[in-house]
Amino acid sequence: MLSQEEGKFLVELARKSIETYIKEKKIIEVPEKTPSPLKENMGAFVTLNKNGELRGCIGYPEPIKPLVNAVIEVAVSAATTDPRFEPVSLSELDEIQLEVSVLTKPQLLTVQSPVECLEKIEIGRDGLIIEKGFYKGLLLPQVAVEWNWDAEEFLCNTCMKAGLAPDCWYDPDTEIYTFQDQIFPEE
Repeated sequence: MLSQEEGKFLVELARKSIETYIKEKKIIEVPEKTPSPLKENMGAFVTLNKNGELRGCIGYPEPIKPLVNAVIEVAVSAATTDPRFEPVSLSELDEIQLEVSVLTKPQLLTVQSPVECLEKIEIGRDGLIIEKGFYKGLLLPQVAVEWNWDAEEFLCNTCMKAGLAPDCWYDPDTEIYTFQDQIFPEE
């Protein structure tokens, strides 16, 4: 678990990363005074909202690089390359609220029968990753809460996010992973 100060550092870093990239087309350097826990490899997502609506969200589900580097990269990507949205413009930057989610390492959900998944997934705690062949989809834990989904709806929507049929989670060839996150919203 990260401290609130470390979370605030990440949110401010995400904001600065986006502003610098939009104004100067440059990726910022990792700050010298980065707290040491933020140099550990962790998964991270940066979510952008404008007037309460999603405006961009990109991340690394796996702990493939130091958290501080991941946040810089995914903040810029969320603002400029999320395929669902036009790039964020300088004029709208003040209207955007950021949220940084730091993820635990995804764990394969092992069950004897697919129906057991419904008992093992805890809404509000768990995020989901669905993988089948080349298809992969991820939904953060807060998505199920925001949409008031139960475990089955959460599974179905994660399957659809992966580009699969909503009931693909019943297929034994489908892998289901859970993870948790720590959310740091912009003040």
